[in-house]
Formats: sequence, structure tokens, C-alpha cells
Amino acid sequence: MGSVNIAFRAQLVVPEQRQLYDYWLSRTEGGGLPTRADINPAHIPRLLPFISLIDVDDALHQSRVRLAGTRLRDVYDREITGLRIEDLDLGPKRDYWMAAYHHTAVDGKPTQGIVRGPRVNKEHLVQYWIRLPLAAGNGSKGAGNKGIGMVLCLDYFISGLEEEERQANSA
Repeated sequence: MGSVNIAFRAQLVVPEQRQLYDYWLSRTEGGGLPTRADINPAHIPRLLPFISLIDVDDALHQSRVRLAGTRLRDVYDREITGLRIEDLDLGPKRDYWMAAYHHTAVDGKPTQGIVRGPRVNKEHLVQYWIRLPLAAGNGSKGAGNKGIGMVLCLDYFISGLEEEERQANSA
């Protein structure tokens, strides 16, 4: 694991983020990015409710959610599989999310963060997220000519009360 990977991993707060990141790193070959074919859901069954896959389009806002775990349906109050990024209810955090998707889908870099209140009427939740680039499997160029075909996402939600308890226990 290189120093950049160690530094990125050190920023990951919850074990679910670290588990997905470590798995993603284990699927890289010779420093390249893994493809969708390199990711086996059977290897990360505990994370599946929090996982989504986004098909990258050259017009980033047109990228589509190919698959979304059941926990995302609970948070968005509807099925989001098949929706474009621009169709998701990102509210006042739209610019934040588009910058994260750009960094991953166009620049080909992993991104991560923590957001309180991921949606309107979901202010009681804290969202720990990570976005990981997957290379285009057919050798074609994806957005930004970086060859990114998909983004592997994890969105892990806990209540604000659980977050306060977590912080108190880590102090």
C-alpha cells in the first residue's frame, strides 16, 4: 500500500468505508484501476445494502445509477436504480456531490466524506460515503478520457445520536 493510499485510508472513519476501500485496493492489478468485472458482490455481502454503482457518462450529470442497495431506497424514500445523478434529490448539497463525482469519475481518484442531513427530512442522519473509480471494462474511454466506466459507491448512514456516541467513545 503506497503512501497516498495509506493517507487516504487514514481519513476513513467507519469500518465499512475501510472495508470497501481495502477490497477495492485488493482488486487493483499492477497499479491500474479495477473494472466492474473485478468486483464480486459475494466478497462484500455485509456492505451490499449500502453499495451503489453508477455508469459514467461523458456528461457527468447524465450518469445513471445502475444498482442501488436497499438502504439507499430507505434514505431517498424511493428506488433510485435507473435514475440519473441529476434526478437525485441532492438539494443544497448538489455542488458538493457533483464535485465529488467529478473527482472520481473524471479525475479517476477515490473520494470520501461525511455529510450531516443527506436530504431534506433526513437531518437526523449522518452519511459516511466513499466513491471509487472503476475502469471501463471494454477498453473504451469514459468521462474525461481517463477510462472510468463506473463509480463504486458506499453510503453508510447512522443517526446523529449514534454519531455523538461514536465521537464520545473515540475521545
